[in-house]
Amino acid sequence: MNQDNKTFEQSMQRLEQIVRAMERGDVALEESLKLFQEGTELVRSCGKLLDDAQLQVQKVMTAADGSPVMEEFEDA
Repeated sequence: MNQDNKTFEQSMQRLEQIVRAMERGDVALEESLKLFQEGTELVRSCGKLLDDAQLQVQKVMTAADGSPVMEEFEDA
């Protein structure tokens, strides 16, 4: 599955697997480098997903009476 098609939760789960494998210390150097690269890509992907979520949350505004008002989110 492409990193861009994974959900945040799937990416975090895979990151946890990578960290556990690397912490065990029984992974060969070449495989460790591949895992590190995959993990870096997952971190970047998760960061983007969180940034996008933050933008959506920022679109929530408060009306004059204090009630929440939601604006349309426009994808950049």
